Amino acid sequence: MAARPATAPPATVRPATVTARSAWLDVPRLQVREFAAIAMAEAPALAEEILREIRREYPQLPLVLDDSGEPMAMIGIRRAIEVFVQHLETAEGRPTVPPGVFQEFGRGEGLHGRSLDSLQAIYRMGVRLAWRRFAEIGQRVEIPPPAMYELVDAGYEYLDGLVDQSVRGYAEAAARQAGERLRLQRRLMELLLAEHHRGDPAEALAERAARIGWPLPDKVAVGVLLRPAREAVAPAVGQEVLLDMEYEQPRMVVPEPDAAGRPDLLHRALTGWAGAIGPPVPLADAVKSARWAEAAVGLMERGLLPAGGVLYCTEHTEALVLLQPEELIDDLALRCLAPLEHSGPTHRRRLAETLLAWLETRGGAPEVAARLGVHPQTVRYRLRQIRELWGDEIDHPDRRFELELVLRAQRLRGELGDPRGGR
Repeated sequence: MAARPATAPPATVRPATVTARSAWLDVPRLQVREFAAIAMAEAPALAEEILREIRREYPQLPLVLDDSGEPMAMIGIRRAIEVFVQHLETAEGRPTVPPGVFQEFGRGEGLHGRSLDSLQAIYRMGVRLAWRRFAEIGQRVEIPPPAMYELVDAGYEYLDGLVDQSVRGYAEAAARQAGERLRLQRRLMELLLAEHHRGDPAEALAERAARIGWPLPDKVAVGVLLRPAREAVAPAVGQEVLLDMEYEQPRMVVPEPDAAGRPDLLHRALTGWAGAIGPPVPLADAVKSARWAEAAVGLMERGLLPAGGVLYCTEHTEALVLLQPEELIDDLALRCLAPLEHSGPTHRRRLAETLLAWLETRGGAPEVAARLGVHPQTVRYRLRQIRELWGDEIDHPDRRFELELVLRAQRLRGELGDPRGGR
């Protein structure tokens, strides 16, 4: 294995269309064999030196032993040197990177949470030390400098192959870790969103949360999402937000939903998605937040709530409270609005809209007329009819409250006009 010295001149860049003669191939074969023999004999000592320096610079690097008790890193370094030297002697094709060991290095970095940058720094140190030794050997057997510079290029090309092997191992480890984290995260979410718990759930929650490094928050909000497409990529909500894409309607648990920056982060991450985020609740009540989010999504699918993005349940309290108990509101409407039963559809709707405006404004004809955009005399005529239909009941506080409930629900469904310009 070879490395570029700090003082070595840069390799000459040759156009791809020009076939350049190899300085290394011009070296007499006797010198090449002598160089290779010395390098091969010193490979074990060089491997020990490289590993010793790596361990000194990176003491946290785990030392894994093989069945014979020899460090696997030592075996890998020695084997890499030997393969490279054998290639220099034969000069046939490109040196084949030893598989296995360097992939294992990459896996180890991934499993211990280190970056590929640290692994590449270790490799660069190894190449630098190897180059020093090869440069000394080259001087001993009088290898011409141009050939040694060419050796540097070959060494870096070989290094690229070692890095590729490690990146493959690193990616495999990262994929396994990601899969394991998703599995553990799903188990945590299942416990959080369970309707009924066996025993004390607090201890189980703490244990499962600790396994994925998720600090238990005081409050959470649960989101229910609608996929923009069947194969939609999971939104990048970050690791603090628990996300389970296995549901038909993906679920997410947002910790401390009112924390600074959290709404903005979610807004950016959920661009292109639709759904609802339930109200903030104590951690133990996460399932309650989920129920409200599910209810909101159901209303969105029916066209009763805006479906163009992800909405917050706390901003649509009226709709969720009045449209949820549909059967109860409908039964109440039959009783409360019975006096309108014999009016025609258009007249019934106008009287209902006037009654709701009067109940909401608590004002006289001018205020109600301004709200509805009609003449005050029209309002006076309708209010007289309303009082004739309901009689003294219209002045009873409980009846007025029930009437406002059912009429607001009808407006939310689109059965009555909304003078405010909303749904």
